[in-house]
Amino acid sequence: MLSRRQALKMMGFAAFAPAGFAAASKRKPNVIVVLSDDAGYADFGFTGCQDTSTPNLDSLSRQGTTCRQGYVTASVCAPSRAGLITGRYQQRFGHECNGPNAPVEGYSMDDMGLDPAEKTIGARMQSQGYKTLAVGKWHLGYQEQFHPCNRGFDEFYGFLSGARHYFTNKDVDETHALRTCDEKIDEEKIRYMTRDLTDASMKFIEKNKDQPFFIYLCYNAVHTPMEAPDHLIDKYRKIDPKRRRIHNAMTESLDTNVGRLQDKLNKLGLDDNTLLFFVNDNGGATNNGSRNGKLRGMKGSKWEGGIRVPFIVKWPGEIPAGKDYNYPLSTLDIMPTSLAAAGADKKQINSGKPLDGVNLLPYLQGKNKNRPHETLFWRRAVAGAVRKGDWKLIKAGDNPLLLFNLAEDESETKNLAKKHPEKVKELLKEYKNWEKQLQEPKWREGKKWERNQILKHRMEVDTREKERKYP
Repeated sequence: MLSRRQALKMMGFAAFAPAGFAAASKRKPNVIVVLSDDAGYADFGFTGCQDTSTPNLDSLSRQGTTCRQGYVTASVCAPSRAGLITGRYQQRFGHECNGPNAPVEGYSMDDMGLDPAEKTIGARMQSQGYKTLAVGKWHLGYQEQFHPCNRGFDEFYGFLSGARHYFTNKDVDETHALRTCDEKIDEEKIRYMTRDLTDASMKFIEKNKDQPFFIYLCYNAVHTPMEAPDHLIDKYRKIDPKRRRIHNAMTESLDTNVGRLQDKLNKLGLDDNTLLFFVNDNGGATNNGSRNGKLRGMKGSKWEGGIRVPFIVKWPGEIPAGKDYNYPLSTLDIMPTSLAAAGADKKQINSGKPLDGVNLLPYLQGKNKNRPHETLFWRRAVAGAVRKGDWKLIKAGDNPLLLFNLAEDESETKNLAKKHPEKVKELLKEYKNWEKQLQEPKWREGKKWERNQILKHRMEVDTREKERKYP
């Protein structure tokens, strides 16, 4: 689909384009990261969903490059976000488990959040001259030193916790309250959270339309609680079970609001000069009606369904439209890619602590035909995994080691560990060498959750019904 500016040029009306078009073409691109929450890999039209309407995200896929093997760094919310926002494996700074919960020995509540020594993508984009906004779910620490406005964001409109109600909640506490940098928002003003977060983003875009901006937009949709406008729930009244019905309504609202965001960019003549990522924070959850399609596993696991997510990158004129990219890449790459788009050179991108992500632009543009990552790693306390090339090893507690060839068995149905002991040895060595670089977790999640991680990584847990027993 042509942008407004492209259409005007084709019709010979370039002279009538708004002033913003000319300004946009001469300045650094805006960057927007849109993060959905707990959606399944197969919950959008562009990933094969047939029972939910997602025309705007499907259009985004056609306008950009869809990364079919896009990974997050963790299969649960908080550590996944810590990896994305720093461009570094979160295990390097102890942000390994979900929470943050009770500190382990040697740490206190003052350590329960994103390590202040780590620079966020917001801070890095500020250094490139960008105005920055964090919107929606934060989930990277509740105390003052962890607040978004102390971590590289000029403005914040969202909540600090991992979830909250979508409508007005008069009994809301401090961590769940909707707030800005300076004040709490009156709960009576909340209409529907997905729409309200979009409104805040659009207001920021309008205010900063004449300068480069960066937005980290974290919707809580489709995370529980399952809440959606009545008219959308009614639209899906024939869908069963009920949680899938409400899930679909929440997904449609998410899609509609991503469309509203895009419409705002188009209206202001900014779309052609905006790099936009759409990605989910982890695999579909066990409790919200999401679906991961042919991918085995769900949120919380090292199976593909826990760590592989919908992933679109759009930048008109710079990244191919309507293409699929089929090599593995990671949310670790969002920071260095954004910095490169902003004009930072390799030295600037790699200044400070070493990044684990890479600049994706030459790969998505077809200039570099190699894999962005030959090896990717995951670990959350008792369970970990490594992918090297098409081979993947899962290690969970005292369970038997699991080995899969994803090129031949994307659904991870055949454990090849006994058949290929040399490959097990090779990947296990890679994993252990990576572990030597890591810091021990600053907090843990409790015995129940660690036990579930071990149980869900057994070959006999091979149906969705069984998976949902181990959230």
